[in-house]
Amino acid sequence: MKNGARTGFRPDRRQQPLADPRHDAYRANGKLPDPTRCPQCGATFHKGRWTWKPAPAGSHERVCPACQRTRDVSPAGYVSLAGDYFASHRAEILNLVRNCEAAEKIEHPMQRIIAIDDDGAGVLVKTTDAHLARQIAERVHDACKGGLAVHYSRDDNLLRASWRR
Repeated sequence: MKNGARTGFRPDRRQQPLADPRHDAYRANGKLPDPTRCPQCGATFHKGRWTWKPAPAGSHERVCPACQRTRDVSPAGYVSLAGDYFASHRAEILNLVRNCEAAEKIEHPMQRIIAIDDDGAGVLVKTTDAHLARQIAERVHDACKGGLAVHYSRDDNLLRASWRR
């Protein structure tokens, strides 16, 4: 660099960034009023994020995305757990799954389990957030080994994880 001059590529300032191709129907279209409280779970939207802090009197009310997804049974993440090892250690693995949710939910109120459904060969865990689904799958894999496959669809904003042992 000579005399503080910058080198390299500089984009044309007139270019506008492309719109995000992902669409999440459960995400607010605009900024929510601060503070906003979810009347179903009690989570509070404050300073741009959902927390478990109590909302002050006179707060706006709106159902949070996690409660909406739970009500509509519209998961953002699926974790399939199956195999002979799973069948013989079912209680311990499901306890691990629930403990993972509890730990994540403390700091991230939008990360919850919608349901744990028995599908005959194993279980299907449905979550309100793709990050929680990935976290659950990775924790089970770390604790129990086995095979793990994770597929994320950007178009659908959906994560599917499959663990088997």
